[in-house]
Amino acid sequence: MEHYYTENPDCPEKEDQFHVQIVNKDFVFHTNTAVFSKKSLDFGTRVLIESICAKNTDMTGDLLDMGCGYGPISVALGTIYPNLSITMADINNRALSLAKKNAKENRVSNIRKILSSDSFNQIKDMYQYVVTNPPIRAGKKVVFSIYEGAYEHLKAGGELYVVLQKKQGAPSSQQKLTELFGNCTVIQKKSGYYILCSQK
Repeated sequence: MEHYYTENPDCPEKEDQFHVQIVNKDFVFHTNTAVFSKKSLDFGTRVLIESICAKNTDMTGDLLDMGCGYGPISVALGTIYPNLSITMADINNRALSLAKKNAKENRVSNIRKILSSDSFNQIKDMYQYVVTNPPIRAGKKVVFSIYEGAYEHLKAGGELYVVLQKKQGAPSSQQKLTELFGNCTVIQKKSGYYILCSQK
């Protein structure tokens, strides 16, 4: 079985779409086989978006959505915070194609770049925010490399937001982020999901 972190999935394509409301706004997302959570918005992503919105009345500057998938985080945050300048990045080219389609379908004009990148390998810029729902099934080494890349690519005072389930390693991620950043706050706990925030 191919995972959603495969660069060029071989499995047959079967496009789908769903409508969803996030923070009182309506969205439509096109999905496909070999992408993460193709039938509906996964609960962790929803809690992540809602927690970011609860913490920030406004967001400005550059934001990187690492492991963007078909784009729900960027599309939602880009709609809610029009002053953001958003970069989406993922290793999965099928997901990136969908991300472009979903940005257009939802009329999000502040998504500036959509990049193919294995973790931070192709990331050159610096950001005020990095947001990620990391690929837990890829293993702790990959997940921790995303944290390290985020630290290197955040501006001073910049923030990293992460969603993880407690049973999938939220406590060890909290420890790793505290070692990297010198701080890590749990800004939300909901149904076993933790939303972690570290500031550089």
